Amino acid sequence: MRNSNKFGLMSIPIFVILYLAFTIHVNMAANYAPIEKILLNCGGPLDATDYDGRKWATDVGSKYLLDSGKSTISQAATQEPSVPEVPYMTARIFYSNFTYRIPVVAGRKFVRLYFYPASYASLNASNAVFSATAGSYTLLNNFSALQTTEALGYAFIIKEYSINVEGERLDISFVPSAKAPSAYAFVNGIEIMSMPDIYSCTDGTLKIVGQISAFNIGNNTALENVYRLNVGGNLIPPSHDTDLYRTWYADAPYIDGAAFGVSYSVDPNVTIQYPPSIPPYVAPIDVYATARSMGPNSQVNLNYNLTWIFSVDSEFTYLVRLHFCEIQANITLINQRVFDIFLYNQTAEQGADVIAWAGGASQLYGVPVYKDYVVLLVPNGSPQQDLWLELHPDPLSRPNYYDAILNGIEIFKINGTNGNLAGPNPIPAPKQDVINPTSYIPSSGDYKTKIRKAIIIGGICGGIILVIVIGFYLIATSRCQHGKNSSVREVPSKCHQDLEQGFTNNLCRRFSFAEITVATKNFDEAFLLGVGGFGKVYKGEIDGGATPVAIKRGNPLSDQGVHEFQTEIEILSKVRHHHLVSLIGYCEDSCEMILVYDYMAHGTLREHLYKTQKSPLPWKQRLEICIGAARGLYYLHSGAKQTIIHRDVKTTNILLDEKWVAKVSDFGLSKIGPTIDKTHVTTVVKGSYGYLDPEYLLLQQLTEKSDVYSFGVVLFEIICARPVLNRTLPEEQVSLVEWVAHCHEKRILDQIIDPYLKGKIAPECFKQFIEIAMKCVANQSIDRPSMDEVTWNLEFSLQLQRNAEESNEGISRIHIEEEPSVPHKWKKNLDASPSLDGCGHLFSQEVMSQKLNGGHLWTGFF
Repeated sequence: MRNSNKFGLMSIPIFVILYLAFTIHVNMAANYAPIEKILLNCGGPLDATDYDGRKWATDVGSKYLLDSGKSTISQAATQEPSVPEVPYMTARIFYSNFTYRIPVVAGRKFVRLYFYPASYASLNASNAVFSATAGSYTLLNNFSALQTTEALGYAFIIKEYSINVEGERLDISFVPSAKAPSAYAFVNGIEIMSMPDIYSCTDGTLKIVGQISAFNIGNNTALENVYRLNVGGNLIPPSHDTDLYRTWYADAPYIDGAAFGVSYSVDPNVTIQYPPSIPPYVAPIDVYATARSMGPNSQVNLNYNLTWIFSVDSEFTYLVRLHFCEIQANITLINQRVFDIFLYNQTAEQGADVIAWAGGASQLYGVPVYKDYVVLLVPNGSPQQDLWLELHPDPLSRPNYYDAILNGIEIFKINGTNGNLAGPNPIPAPKQDVINPTSYIPSSGDYKTKIRKAIIIGGICGGIILVIVIGFYLIATSRCQHGKNSSVREVPSKCHQDLEQGFTNNLCRRFSFAEITVATKNFDEAFLLGVGGFGKVYKGEIDGGATPVAIKRGNPLSDQGVHEFQTEIEILSKVRHHHLVSLIGYCEDSCEMILVYDYMAHGTLREHLYKTQKSPLPWKQRLEICIGAARGLYYLHSGAKQTIIHRDVKTTNILLDEKWVAKVSDFGLSKIGPTIDKTHVTTVVKGSYGYLDPEYLLLQQLTEKSDVYSFGVVLFEIICARPVLNRTLPEEQVSLVEWVAHCHEKRILDQIIDPYLKGKIAPECFKQFIEIAMKCVANQSIDRPSMDEVTWNLEFSLQLQRNAEESNEGISRIHIEEEPSVPHKWKKNLDASPSLDGCGHLFSQEVMSQKLNGGHLWTGFF
């Protein structure tokens, strides 16, 4: 639990105090006491404590090492800001087969392997390709931690398994790949923890979706956790779990389309009570205290499915556990909310009624329940495929509310007959660019968090129906609403005809698919530059090898399709600027959607800021890149024939050519700006987490100032060299914008900038840069500068830096004595007299005042 005293305890309403007390009581009672808890900090010091307060022992000289002479230890060459010290900054490296032999008590264990793919002992991280086994189970095969983290967008990764140990020891072995030259293996941390047998089922009641037969999970079954989500809430860190130290992530990145439903927290009048049949450690109370439903409008709900999409390895069987709890005081009876559950395009449950499932309890609402389903994937020739989870109201039951609810999701891979759990290294899934306003709301139990949740819900309540209606029409053509094939997608059958009609007047070059195939050597993965929301990007050569290009091939299963393809061509065929990426041409043969651009030799800006092995960029070079990108955006806003709003400004969409010239890219989400007689464009919210203009997010009113806000976030990212959202940090540091605003107010900004830049920025330059960045992220668009003003201020900042260097002035210290130039309100007390908004959500008078008057409460939550 977070410390609530900083808000003033006397100002908190009594029902909140009672709720917090109840939560603490339940969580204390719910904790599981593991018999064994082995934490090995590989290559680390004698004793070390991690962020959650757990003690890690070194494996140096450990009794667990069978032959330490076959391995070496090393410290990581670099540490990204998001990477914890323990256990990730040291590693044990293996050049041949190596085994840890760990004495244990027989029983089921959590086995967690920790990997941070940095450079160790001057080795290339890309050569770390290896396999790993635990007992008779294969956990990893030709595994690349670097490729996996890059694909998933993480700096480090934890692989978690549930394995039953029958003897008195567990052997964990690492084997460098024989297929990769110069291959080696490494591991940063190993955790082995005894666990209750909460996933087994041998009584024949475990459903196989789409089949009559049942499935058994017993002592010979091993599981790998693939997804564990707190639906409707935010990340629950291991320290807030029930002493099983599981991590529960937010569900928002996996929701499909615009129909994201409504998330909410437990009603203050509802008490969550675990029934006798469910041990409290099955899932922490925070999972059941938040939920996502479809929304208040029954007619809208009947015309769409609340959908999550998960990328999983093909040719495996999966256990899907869904957690439910009715936490609204008005849902207390059977048949009030009844819905159907679809998994993998098949009916998993018809007539799901959470109240009915809780029928054996003393009360029917506020009772946690869970349901398990087994999904057998059908091989489709691809190493990965999508597992769809969909909820839809069940009209046949004639319930009071045509709605659905879900509180938590767990997905586990089940081992094959040969004990294998290892899948291929993942293909990046473009889920991070799908935005919905309820994402990443903190889930801790303190009152500040609950007020934030209430504000978010209340703020979107008025516009939610419009967004869902639009989303419903967008998805209605690609999904059946009921039955076993509820979520089958199709590429539009008239793709070729539509593109012909859309691009007959464009000036850019049209390529044949044969030309593209030759240019990419048949899309050879060796030429893969990266993967984005639209699809894969390859390096290619055209005109007989004379011209290097970047070729973006659309993925037909991606959320970004024909519309984004058309938008990109229409925008870039009409504009040309030194700081905009140039579109050379396109290909739409056989319904392919391929775009051909100038090749950017130095890749994306983000590649040079963090989560990289590349050298840090000097400060002046970063300023020049900022200025270039600002000029490109200013041209879009003011220099083109019509105002163009980019709508997805971020560091991965700023590319760098061979001369380090910045060029703005990726116009698939761009919109033509408002006409002279209008102030904004009303449109569905799209963009990227952490960069979203809060005013656009709240009102769905898009202006060029939305790009200004996003660019302000980019400026923070450039000077701090950390992700805009980092959920491994304490709550107040998760959002980069919120954390910079806090440090700006406290005048300690010099403490959070990129360590590489310390002592290298002239104080006047720093002050000017931060001042314009803070103005960019003002809550209300009217308070933000234009891109013209932003560009001028950045150019002035560069001149101040040059002047300081030319005059040999000391630039080793940065200290700001002046008051912050942009007000950012931070709550010190909460009004004891709450009021309700029109949707029945709780707001304090001060919160309402901040919402209306532009306080900083909204900034950076997304």
